[in-house]
This record gives sequence, C-alpha cells and structure tokens, in this order.
Amino acid sequence: MSPAIRAKGAGKKAFINARLLDPVKQTDETGGLLIEDDTIAKSGPDITEGTVPDGFEVIDLGGACLAPGLVDMRAQLREPGFEHQETIETAGKSAAIGGVTTIIALPNTDPVIDDVAGVEFIARRARKVGLAKVFVYGAVSKGIEGQEITEMGLLHQAGAVAFCDGIKTIASARLLRQALSYSTFFDGMIVQHPEEPELSKGASMNSGELATRLGLSGVSPLAEVIQIERDLRLVEMTGGRLHFAHISTGESVEVIRKAKKRGLKVTCDTAPPYFALNENAVSDYRTFAKLSPPLRSEDDRQAIVAGLADGTIDAIASDHNPQDADSKRLPFAQAAAGAVGFETLLPMALELYHNGHMSLLDVITKLTRTPAELVRIKGAGTLAVGTAADLVIFDPDRPWKIDPYQFHSKSKNSPFDGRLTQGRVLRTLIDGREVFSEGA
Repeated sequence: MSPAIRAKGAGKKAFINARLLDPVKQTDETGGLLIEDDTIAKSGPDITEGTVPDGFEVIDLGGACLAPGLVDMRAQLREPGFEHQETIETAGKSAAIGGVTTIIALPNTDPVIDDVAGVEFIARRARKVGLAKVFVYGAVSKGIEGQEITEMGLLHQAGAVAFCDGIKTIASARLLRQALSYSTFFDGMIVQHPEEPELSKGASMNSGELATRLGLSGVSPLAEVIQIERDLRLVEMTGGRLHFAHISTGESVEVIRKAKKRGLKVTCDTAPPYFALNENAVSDYRTFAKLSPPLRSEDDRQAIVAGLADGTIDAIASDHNPQDADSKRLPFAQAAAGAVGFETLLPMALELYHNGHMSLLDVITKLTRTPAELVRIKGAGTLAVGTAADLVIFDPDRPWKIDPYQFHSKSKNSPFDGRLTQGRVLRTLIDGREVFSEGA
C-alpha cells in the first residue's frame, strides 16, 4: 500500500516497545513515550504496556526506532516565485515522508527574503499548510546581490534564525566582515556557500581527469578551501559565528578541523551526496547528479565521512534543491545544478551507520539536536518532557530501492535514483499530530 499523508488530532498517545534515540541525553534504549495533546509528557525505559495511564491510545512499535523529528538546516522551498518547482505544501508533504519536522529555508525566493514582510509571509504560509515547521534564513545582502547589507537586526527580531545569501557566495570581504560584526550583537550566525566565484565561474563539475575526458569545464576543489581560508580570517577579526554549508572536500575538512582547535566560532554541515557519491556519478553526463558544489573525488568523499565521524562536520542537511524537468533535461553544461533531498535524507545518512562509520545515535544527533542548536531553535531535536511532540518513527533496516518518481516533491531530480539502501520512515508526528503513516 502506498504511503499517505494525514493529519490526525494529537490527543493522548503512548508509544511502547520502541528503540528510543535521545540525542540530548545521548541514550539509545528500549522504552516508550507518552504524548498529551501536542507535547511530550514522559519518555524512558520505564514506560511499558503495564505502566501506561488510562485514557491513552497505546501503539506498540515492535522495536522500531523513535527519535526527534529531523531538523533540516538547508532547503529551498521555492515559494514565493518558483512554485512550478516546489511549494511550501509540496515540500511539507515530502518532508513528512522523510521524517523532517523542521525546515530552515533559504532566502533566494522571488522576492528575496530580505525584509520583515518576507519572513512573516513564510511563517503564515507554513502555519496554514500545517505540515513541517518552517523557519527562514534572512538574506545577508539586499536582493542577495552582494552589495548592501540588510537590516539584520530587524530580520532577527521578526524570526530569521540565521543569515545567508542562499546559493550565492558572500564574495565581498567587506560585506562579510560587516555581517559578522553586526551579528555578534544578537549572537547571530552567518552561513556561507564556500566557493570562490571567479575560480568556479562557468564550471560544470569537479576538475580532473574525468572532466577532461568528458570535455566539461571543471572547478578545482581549491575554490572551496580558498574561500574558507579567507573567511576564517574574517572570523578571527570580528569574533562572529560563521557556518560553512555543504562541505565537499578533504582539504576543507582539515582547515575547519584546525580552526576549531584554535577556538574559532566556526561550524559546518554536509549533505548526503558528498559522503555517499563521488564524481563518477556524472560519468554518463547524468544531469540528476549535477550539484553545487559538484560531486568530488573518492578521496574527498572518504574525507567527508571521516569528518562526520570525528565531529569536525557538525550536521547533515538535505540541501533540498528542486528543479523542474526542463531545467535538468539539457546538455550537462547547461543543465541546472541541484537535487531534491527530503525523502532520501534519513536513509542515506543511515548508510554511515550501516557501514560502521558512526553509531546510530551519532547519526541521529547530526540530523536533529546539532542543527537545532546551531540555529537556536528551542525545543527541536529533543525528547525532553514539555517540548513539542515532533517525532519520527523508522525502521533502520528496512530495504528499499529509491524511486524519485514516487516522491511527493514536485521535482524528481535525485542523484540516488535506483540506489538500493536501508531505512524507511514509518510515522512522522508534528505537535503530536500524525502527518504521515506508512500504508495509511
């Protein structure tokens, strides 16, 4: 039976016989969890069928994993302005099936989210849709044109959780320095797309032997690390918080590792393609695997895995970047970069667990607690009593073959098309409401 989206009232629910994964307490144990209305009332190993109070609907999970809902700190929802590629509603449905309960949306919409009205519009639309909770990044520069800084303080007061220029690099050292300095007044975080623009201009894929053989222009991995090294100097100068998005190279991991040891306020994330795929995925001019940054070498892929395992890379994000079919069905050099990611985020991250690189709890932590802490969203990424019952229930071992044409996103552009993997979401709850249940 095909998966279904539904929204049922919260009421009182008791989940028992669950594998509880609590990334805040750092516990992985058998137990249960009680929900009253929209919040977590209790969780722990002492909740069994015999201890559930009267009036609760009892749901035996049969050993399935129960964890906080995923917090995706990098996604493009396309609304407003590009609704032919995605909307908040279609993104919400896709996120629910992927176990994502909180989304941080990039500001590169039309109009750009560079004023209070833009922040408030997204908040209203997300409440109306009633699926994943949506927060936004405010733009660093007006119109994301890289020239003039936005009213970051006002955007922060309106609800912007951090700041970036979407998929554009903040190329101006003057502008980035100004943003980092200004953000220190309210402990804000600046997110950078680390790719030196001049070195990457016109490039289609990672530079090297494969790009030469395919006759495609390539961008050197050094374009990423050069941008990071410059920006770290600005962090030293200002004392601001800087986060590097979708890290893809081994040298970047090493530079950030050293910066952290020096005590700089720097963090980073990566996305599943960069630890699950390498540049060979584009060897047949497969545009679904054209990404930004591009897929790298096998050595870089392994370095990303190592960076996740040792904690250098703080979080895993989907980097959800939906494109319409016409934008992908073009010659490789002209095709748009990007891929959808909500419904493959959990199973691809679970490959780190199945392949022995990380514990299951560590993987879940990078998908929940850590991103919530980075963007300062209280009550997300936890099973703490009194917090919103935003939960994902999943079977980490369920095998499946990825078929993007079954996705609920408007776009079907996934580099994981046809991949055999393990891990399926069984239920997703937001504020105690069941918004997705497999087979319903």
